[in-house]
Amino acid sequence: MAPITIRNVKTILTAPQGINLVVVKIETSEPGLYGLGCATFTQRYLAVAVAIDEYLKPFLVGKDVNRIEDIWQSAMVSSYWRNGPVLNNALSGVDMALWDIKGKIARMPLYELFGGKCREAAAVYRHADGRDVQELEQSVAGFKEEGYRYIRCQMGGYGGKHNHLHTPEGALPGAYYDPQAYARSIPRMLEHIRNCFGFELELLHDVHERLAPIDAVRLAKSLEPYRLFFLEDVLAPEHMDYFHMIRSQCSTPLAMGELFVHPMEWTPLIANRLIDYIRVHISAIGGITPARKLAALCEAFGVRTAWHGPGDVSPIGHAANVHLDVSSHNFGVQEWTPLGEELQTVFPGCPQVKNGYVYPNDAPGLGIELDEKLAAKFPCTNKLPEWTLARIPDGTSVRP
Repeated sequence: MAPITIRNVKTILTAPQGINLVVVKIETSEPGLYGLGCATFTQRYLAVAVAIDEYLKPFLVGKDVNRIEDIWQSAMVSSYWRNGPVLNNALSGVDMALWDIKGKIARMPLYELFGGKCREAAAVYRHADGRDVQELEQSVAGFKEEGYRYIRCQMGGYGGKHNHLHTPEGALPGAYYDPQAYARSIPRMLEHIRNCFGFELELLHDVHERLAPIDAVRLAKSLEPYRLFFLEDVLAPEHMDYFHMIRSQCSTPLAMGELFVHPMEWTPLIANRLIDYIRVHISAIGGITPARKLAALCEAFGVRTAWHGPGDVSPIGHAANVHLDVSSHNFGVQEWTPLGEELQTVFPGCPQVKNGYVYPNDAPGLGIELDEKLAAKFPCTNKLPEWTLARIPDGTSVRP
């Protein structure tokens, strides 16, 4: 029997919820058989599209769709330089689409190909925010009423945005915040929420790399009494050695990895047991193939998964997260951003959340379809998001 080969590779750009999404569609030599993958790098979506259309497509056409591992390995090194977010996302779109095809050939949902379910659904956490503790309390109460038991608590967004700023004349535009005022506000915030709801809810908080390393150590220590489920991205990837200091001084559970793109970023943290949850953005590391290997590595060292699940992930990427969640023994929790009506219309088959748990569907492969004509009605917009232009009060640009 002749192998099924890649006939065409298409890049589809769409923004049904106003967030730029990048989707890869691989068409095969078998009529009607295709796969979909997520390659979303919102802030540089055009660069990803060029990498797919001009470089990966010529490399892929004619290859056997069943050889996922070989295609991943050879595509990764085909540019010689590798492990950057643009090329990793481009490769992720291809990798997810090939897994989608494999599931369709086998007539099985991907979680079955990964060894079957460890659980029927994955617990998710939602994002509660407010301008002050009273607004945050109302947000948390609303999520609790809807059945969520894992809730991330923020106050004024990343780094806080409602503190008085003392800036110099002529300070450049940007997303300003005061690191010290932010750090002082978080223990008070969590004390209020614990006083309101006790310890029955699992609370999380995302620092989003908004603190200097030594201030991050101090914050992690100060949050011990509030028994967080985890403290997320307390350090920037450039300051990983400070995890040793945090670990030696407190027991606050730590989650890390949203900005990781290279195995040498996560391997030391896992092998030295310096984190408790891995938080990578699956498309930013190259797709399902490396994510499965990363989950297995984490399991060996007692680290649990908490894949990144923001709005700038397509429903295809969310589905990939969920298939991994229900089939991975060391699953921890899944970040969840609601999928709006227009998004679900463009992408039929989206995972569904019920009473705080997200369920995969039982369709073959990833279980997601794409209405290309409808997707074209929601074009992407090429503009830089302001939130990435973080500055501290004196105007210094800092890394979010």
